[in-house]
Amino acid sequence: MEGHDKITIVIGVIGADVHAVGNKILNYTFTKAGLNVVNLGVMVSQTEFVEAAVEADAQAILVSSLYGHGEIDVKGLREKCDEAGLADILLYVGGNIVVGKQDFNEVEKRFLAMGFNRAYPPGSDPALSIKHLNEDLGK
Repeated sequence: MEGHDKITIVIGVIGADVHAVGNKILNYTFTKAGLNVVNLGVMVSQTEFVEAAVEADAQAILVSSLYGHGEIDVKGLREKCDEAGLADILLYVGGNIVVGKQDFNEVEKRFLAMGFNRAYPPGSDPALSIKHLNEDLGK
């Protein structure tokens, strides 16, 4: 099967967020790096992320949020993944994921406690996510 050894990821912007530019940049960067990208676009629900990951046999879900409500929008996502048989899937989140200026170390702790494997502050280089995917998947 072609692309079977490629890392497959599902990306999208969660919740009521309509910020599309960052999503397009991530899609381009991840595709150029050789990843198999399933891009769900903007205003994506948790269920859509999970269903796409199951359908694509993805190794990771990368959730973006720029409007500040990511913390609310992602609550329970790990549990939904577990229920769908995706207990081993990597969950990454990044962008403007909380309201207001907060210490990112504290923000990161909260997202890790929710079951995310990695959390990225605004302006993070997508190359870091690619490096982490390879490390976390043993590639």
